Amino acid sequence: MILAIPSPLGVALGIATAAAYGFAAAAGARLSRQTTQWALGIAWLLHAAVLAHGLVGSEPRFGFAPALSVTAWLVLTVYAIESRMYPQLKVRRALAWLGAAAVLLAILFPGTPLHVTASPWLPLHLALGIASYGLFGAAVVHAWLITRAEKQIRLTTGAPPEGGVPLLTLERLTFRFVTAGFVLLSATLLAGLLFTEQLYGAAGRAWKWDHKTTFSVLAWVTFAVLLIGRARFGWRGRTARRVLYAGSALLLLAYVGSRFVLEVVLARPPV
Repeated sequence: MILAIPSPLGVALGIATAAAYGFAAAAGARLSRQTTQWALGIAWLLHAAVLAHGLVGSEPRFGFAPALSVTAWLVLTVYAIESRMYPQLKVRRALAWLGAAAVLLAILFPGTPLHVTASPWLPLHLALGIASYGLFGAAVVHAWLITRAEKQIRLTTGAPPEGGVPLLTLERLTFRFVTAGFVLLSATLLAGLLFTEQLYGAAGRAWKWDHKTTFSVLAWVTFAVLLIGRARFGWRGRTARRVLYAGSALLLLAYVGSRFVLEVVLARPPV
């Protein structure tokens, strides 16, 4: 098992961030909505500081846990923006626990240093990929909200859930995130296909069908099928959500899963 030692500042920032998220989640039910939002906002800012320290510090590192941490931060960013337009969204506590878990995991597994021969464009390539993770993560959260709202409607014999966002609005937002994530994922795969050697700065490192590439392409195909099914056949409801969950699981296995196996299970640095 790889347990790399991050910098003391990074550990301190991470612990403070996890504590702030934990406070927002645990005390959210007893505090006013405005106070909870302030607590979550402070945790979000601390989280941003943790990510900035990890990516632009003296020894920039990256791995499966930092990727999950960035994804959680992006999902929280989307929520912060959306909550201004749809204050009825009630996922603050769940997202706060998600943020705390992601930050603590990144402290335990801070990843490996970026390759010294890598191109300056590699961080942009990684950013595109992780941004697609965040957008698909936001889509999954909205799909879960739809499922929860449908259960509430069934329990209340067809009455709309009190104070909730309309199902059609949630569904529309879900597919907007899927479409944006698909565009970024397409750009990431295209850059990897055309510029692999330039990005990693390693002679002979061309496109290859490893686990990461295979799962990424399978995820891309799954999301393409979902968008085509939506446009041509009007897919919605449980069918659309199942395809979304399947594509998101494949995408999670692509980078996070492959890096987890290399860094933790096999205990060797990624190639």
